[in-house]
Amino acid sequence: MLSLKYISENRDMVVTRLKVKNFESSELVDGIIELDIKRRKLKNILDNSQATIKKLSREIGTLFQQGKNEEAGQAKEKTTALKEEIKTLSSDLAETEGRIRELLVQLPNIPHNSVPPGKTPEDNIMVREGGAKPELNPDALPHWDLAARYDLIDFELGTKVTGAGFPVYKGKAARMQRALINFFLDQAGTAGYSEIIPPILVNEDSAFGTGQLPDKEGQMYHVTGDNLYLIPTAEVPLTNIFRNEIIPFSELPRKLTAYTPCFRREAGSYGKDVRGLNRLHQFDKVEIVEVQHPDNSYASLEAMTSYVEGLVVKLGLPYRILLLCGGDMSFASAKTYDFEVFSAAQNKWLEVSSVSNFESYQANRMMLRFRDETGNKIHTAHTLNGSALALPRIMAALLENNQSPEGIKIPPVLVPYTGFELINP
Repeated sequence: MLSLKYISENRDMVVTRLKVKNFESSELVDGIIELDIKRRKLKNILDNSQATIKKLSREIGTLFQQGKNEEAGQAKEKTTALKEEIKTLSSDLAETEGRIRELLVQLPNIPHNSVPPGKTPEDNIMVREGGAKPELNPDALPHWDLAARYDLIDFELGTKVTGAGFPVYKGKAARMQRALINFFLDQAGTAGYSEIIPPILVNEDSAFGTGQLPDKEGQMYHVTGDNLYLIPTAEVPLTNIFRNEIIPFSELPRKLTAYTPCFRREAGSYGKDVRGLNRLHQFDKVEIVEVQHPDNSYASLEAMTSYVEGLVVKLGLPYRILLLCGGDMSFASAKTYDFEVFSAAQNKWLEVSSVSNFESYQANRMMLRFRDETGNKIHTAHTLNGSALALPRIMAALLENNQSPEGIKIPPVLVPYTGFELINP
């Protein structure tokens, strides 16, 4: 979330920049500033009252020693009255601080100056594209038909066992899924990311820290008996490793990667765009996360984007990179690049990754800080994350783009992981 100090000192800029996200914030921002003024006044009165009590307490002892019992009694009465006043002040201060927090979490992150205005995905800006779209035979099949032909993925069985959006991978598809996970993890390790196996259930504090709560509560699976949440992405447990931590300057940046299953309710999803692997409730993903010095976070964003681009290139998939406009960005992001790969049989682009810089937004929520080079001062860190990569649509594009009369060809970089070069009957 945005800090009180930042909002108070940059009121007009905050309101103006949030309009890029199509968020009208003037009333909310002014309400926060007004409450902050009240908070500071209450805090000042409270501090003065507590200081007065300390002073009176010292005087009371002296007065009794001097035999000035009447004056000492008067001082004690004043102390008693101040204590009652402090109780009221403390209650008012806590209530004001709680209300400020309630309002602060309603403010999205401020978009970076390079983020273009816009309301829909059509307003996103193409950054670059690469790879050649394959020329398929007229009788080429979409991946759900290929999955049935080669007995790779059983969508009906997943519906039977759990429900729609929970496919069952079989045989060579299961092995290919595992090959993709291992390939992505090995690549991340080579790029300097330390592998973690995190929990896939998190508590409220973790979901709040990365911005899933309260903004995306309806999209998360909630284990009500234990008040835990199934993760929508490994970003949540990975970033929360650093919650309430102060990282030494010498340890920046911290770079982590993890494979996890991910769970999203995707409420309201329906129609042709959710067919097959296009949109699932459970899916596999390898995530990369960085905790970075603020001066270096945008260089890291570009480096992470180039890294993800390298993965797509190695898989031989046609791709494009989009700079998201304000209206298509997430609530917590300051700048996001989306990756899409071309799925030839569907003749459509499929999103497979988002790489985002959250600046200090998540770090403020989770008290993630670092010491400066001198070790004397503490500052708020920046956090970044990216999908590297989400598997379902990668799998869909690989199946569709590599189909041939002989079968489905496996990209050469995956063959050492799959142990086969072709999927055939």
